[in-house]
Amino acid sequence: MLDPKIVLEEFFDSHDIDYERADEKTFMVTLPGEKKLQTHCALIVGDHSLSINAFVIRKPDENIAAVHEWLLTKNALMYAVAYAINELGDIYLVGRLPLTAVSDQEIDRILGAVLQYSDSSFNPLLELGFSSAIRREWAWRVSRGESLANLKAFEHII
Repeated sequence: MLDPKIVLEEFFDSHDIDYERADEKTFMVTLPGEKKLQTHCALIVGDHSLSINAFVIRKPDENIAAVHEWLLTKNALMYAVAYAINELGDIYLVGRLPLTAVSDQEIDRILGAVLQYSDSSFNPLLELGFSSAIRREWAWRVSRGESLANLKAFEHII
């Protein structure tokens, strides 16, 4: 079995993915998105598995039960990672992969899944969990003549 740390480094280098080593076993990667502009992801090489942890959004301000129901419904359809909530209520994508399965192809699939799930869930989760804040921000920007460009996706809830 190849050293998974070497596999990860070679994958990141060959795909021009910027990464940092937080420590000997932890790789920090920032994945670029469209709706969610950046998804920060930690890949941690353990004794028996590779852990994947990616921040999606902070704890919702409202409709928490509806947000959690949405997440659980999506979990049943996902590959390699699932939505989870930390002790603060923030939402993450988490997963584990046996070290024997760490390969270029699998890292590509998992990072692709993280990016797709994070990016595609961003606006629906914001709409469910932060609609009041979005409305306040919209009104504030209108009152000051500020740009509404990055709020256009939520125009239908105003």
